[in-house]
Amino acid sequence: MGQVTIYHNPRCSKSRETLALLEARGVTPRVIEYLQTPPSKSELDRILKLLNLEPRALMRKQEPEYRELKLDNEALTREQLIAAMVAHPRLIERPIVLANGKAALGRPPANVVAIL
Repeated sequence: MGQVTIYHNPRCSKSRETLALLEARGVTPRVIEYLQTPPSKSELDRILKLLNLEPRALMRKQEPEYRELKLDNEALTREQLIAAMVAHPRLIERPIVLANGKAALGRPPANVVAIL
């Protein structure tokens, strides 16, 4: 198996459970605490394509930034939404695991097993 990467928030229970699930399977992933090190626009675009999701589907709509930035505005482009997520990484749903050229959202954590 190639490199496994997890976009992780240690304060999130699902993120911690997903990391523990990977480690229990003998996987030592590259851990990116995305609140400190957000993905670039191009990396987030690639992740969205791997997940087969549009940006809003990967956004945490309950975060204050979603309302404050009026991200529910249908006129916003994909690029504008991705830029908002990079600038405000709390908006990005977590955890995201990348492995074997695929991506999975660890909600629930067992989702990531399919890409290992």
